[in-house]
Amino acid sequence: MMRKMKSGVLAHLEGLEAQMNRACKRSEKPWRVQARESALGTKIRELRRLRDKLKAEVKRRQQTTEKASLASTECDQTVETREQEALERKRESVKAILQAYRFTGLSGKLTSRGVCVCISTAFEGNLLDSYFVDLVIEKPLRIHHHSIPVFIPLEKIAAKYLQTDLQHFLFSLCEALNAYSGRKYQADRLQGEFAAFLTGPLQRNSLCNLLSFTYKVDQSSSFRARLLYEDLTVTLPTDVTVTPQGTEALSALREEQRAAHEALFRTEPLHKVFASFAREEELSVSVAS
Repeated sequence: MMRKMKSGVLAHLEGLEAQMNRACKRSEKPWRVQARESALGTKIRELRRLRDKLKAEVKRRQQTTEKASLASTECDQTVETREQEALERKRESVKAILQAYRFTGLSGKLTSRGVCVCISTAFEGNLLDSYFVDLVIEKPLRIHHHSIPVFIPLEKIAAKYLQTDLQHFLFSLCEALNAYSGRKYQADRLQGEFAAFLTGPLQRNSLCNLLSFTYKVDQSSSFRARLLYEDLTVTLPTDVTVTPQGTEALSALREEQRAAHEALFRTEPLHKVFASFAREEELSVSVAS
């Protein structure tokens, strides 16, 4: 009897303990859920804070990039405008040069690329050959086309002056072309009008800055002349050598004649020297008759 009662109490106690455990578990579950939800809320708020921070940083960088791009574009436009203004001033400068010196052999016209300059050469009032240089006015200036003879140092003159002093470039080129045309004009006239004085061919190079020839001024006097024009911008020789021809001894009269001829070649154009020889010959013939 006692054993049955004891078993019943224990069973009852165990049942109460089980009920208590179930009640504790039911009361504990909402707290854990609440704790997890609280932790998740905190994490969500932190992630949102980071997201907003990243958005703000992205926006700031976009604005910085846009400002930099705008500044760069404005800078490029400013540089381009300044370069265009500089080129326009260069065009106006060329027009002013051509206008101011139109009576000195320089002329030209504006083209879609820049300007085409014409250089007309002359010697002693005689109009000679004309040459042109087609300039492209851009940065840097460049020569598009030209008719300058190959032996004229165009590249050297351009390298020295074209980018820094356009007026000096044109004047230097004009000076070299005029000097060449003047030397050629003298040699042509000697070979054409005074060929009777020559006892052999007139030898000359392309630049006409080295001439050599043999000539006679009377039946007994023959000389060999060598004329060197070291300065390519001049029309009178810088070095003259006149030597008598023949095997006879040099008389005082012939030496005086030789020295006088050297002085004439240094100071007078070639055709004028032979024009004076022709007048002397006419005078001698007149006196003899």
